[in-house]
Amino acid sequence: MSATRLLVLGVVRLHGQAHGYLVGSELDSWEVAQWAGLRSGSIYHALRQLAKDGLLDATEVHEWPGRIDYAINDKGEAEFFGLLRSALSVPDRRPELLGAALALLPALPEKEALALLKERLRALEVEHARIEAAVDEQERPAHLRELFGLRAAQAANDAAWTRGLISRLERGDEPA
Repeated sequence: MSATRLLVLGVVRLHGQAHGYLVGSELDSWEVAQWAGLRSGSIYHALRQLAKDGLLDATEVHEWPGRIDYAINDKGEAEFFGLLRSALSVPDRRPELLGAALALLPALPEKEALALLKERLRALEVEHARIEAAVDEQERPAHLRELFGLRAAQAANDAAWTRGLISRLERGDEPA
């Protein structure tokens, strides 16, 4: 899954119709270059590829030579929601995926967002237990024990953060 794909589909969906500069400006305001490594060239490439894949409809704007406006279609909507649901519910070591999902969280009904985050929490708890058990299963060299320890700590941290987000959403502290 690509954070770029999710973000670009999400911004086009958010605006209804958008050209590359508008998508880039919106994503710049979210500071995606810092947390997702997304640059303007990637945005234009993603727009063209999403149109080629049949997820966006492209329309040339005759008043502005070279400008193309994009609109999300039904296939793009399905892809967007599939990517968003997966990014929220399936733990992934690429933080830009979760960042993209959080940026686009308001696209989902609150009840569904909470259910997906609870699914994520369960998966993180299972992952943490599995890693802890793997460390205890056999004698490992010290450097590998440290690696397993790091992974276990990351899973525990991610679970604690997810638990906190769920709690904040349930209290109504965060928009969803």
